[in-house]
Amino acid sequence: MISVEEAEGIIFSHSSDYGAEEIFYENALGRVLAEDLRTDRHLPPFNRPTVDGIALLFSSIEKGITRFRIRAIQAAGEAPVPVTGESECVEIMTGAALDTSADTVIRYEDLVINEGWAEIRTDPATIRKGQNIHSKGKDKKQGEILVPAHQSITPAILGIAASVGKTILRVRKLPKVVIISTGDEMVSPETAPNDFQLRRSNGTTVRSVLEKYKVSADLLHLNDDPDEIREALRHCLEEYDILLICGGVSMGKFDFVPRVLEELGTIKLFHKIKQRPGKPFWFGKTQPGRLIFAFPGNPVSVFMCLHRYFVPWLEKSLGIPISNPVYGILQNDVTFPAPLQYFTQVRLRVSPAGQLLAETMDTNGSGDFSHLAEAHAFMELPADKNQFKKGEVYQVWPYAFLT
Repeated sequence: MISVEEAEGIIFSHSSDYGAEEIFYENALGRVLAEDLRTDRHLPPFNRPTVDGIALLFSSIEKGITRFRIRAIQAAGEAPVPVTGESECVEIMTGAALDTSADTVIRYEDLVINEGWAEIRTDPATIRKGQNIHSKGKDKKQGEILVPAHQSITPAILGIAASVGKTILRVRKLPKVVIISTGDEMVSPETAPNDFQLRRSNGTTVRSVLEKYKVSADLLHLNDDPDEIREALRHCLEEYDILLICGGVSMGKFDFVPRVLEELGTIKLFHKIKQRPGKPFWFGKTQPGRLIFAFPGNPVSVFMCLHRYFVPWLEKSLGIPISNPVYGILQNDVTFPAPLQYFTQVRLRVSPAGQLLAETMDTNGSGDFSHLAEAHAFMELPADKNQFKKGEVYQVWPYAFLT
């Protein structure tokens, strides 16, 4: 067996770049941006008032003029109307294009408007040149970066892309993935199992996690038959970039996956990690560079290995910057006597002081998936200890929103 840190290093050393492609921006939500988004013109592209009111020359205020003839009313989207004299103004709406002849905007609340005239009712000494104007190019100059590459595209980023006319976006290509579950005892979710069968859930769970990254994985189930497994894996190794296998990798007489992968010429990079759950995890590759993540079949083992190893690998392969580790404060004592890295399910909450608190769940091992919906993360407890005390701080691997 190897350590968790060794396994992580081996997996990360096999991150892959699948290239880039261009897609229509309305289809890009959740994809990873492969280019910087830049302004196609200054932002804002013109001087514009930030309030509804009148635009005028500040020099008029300096000369003591407080009553102005309204030359025109200008709405947003209309061509700018110039101010041609010190005793006139333009009634203007928020966001309209302010003509360069005006340099100050006074809001309606500080005015009295009557029969085509606007009179200032506030103290003129409080008026400042340039007030209530969002100046051209103040936010960004033409050609400046608005959104850096290498991040997941959010609704906000899509809005920015639309605002600069970037309707075709360059994004990172996604690997072609198949999720393979195994086991004679597993039946489809639509089937009523007999007393000795279970409904399949791992494929659904894994595929749902991958949908966050817009990876559309195929699903396949194999019975515990070495010939069936061999033929199916041979095909998958030719057709897919990534194989995610759930089950068939432990020490039982019907765990055929490692043997079949070896027969097919794959290269085993490790088998078994000093951890619980998920100790029998098998990881390997083919010469053309296809990768195989073969997790033990218990649902909690699959879920933990997916979030601890595969999701970070996928983010690295897609160019998403590695985020800072998340740490939580243990809220109860834990005893774990085995010399293994222990990933315990925890509920998370934020204290009034802003600290992340983690309380362990009382579960019955890797086969007990009933608490996954109640927990928010796995807390990683190091293998060199067996007593973990309330108040100690350890890394957590969140998979759900905090409540």
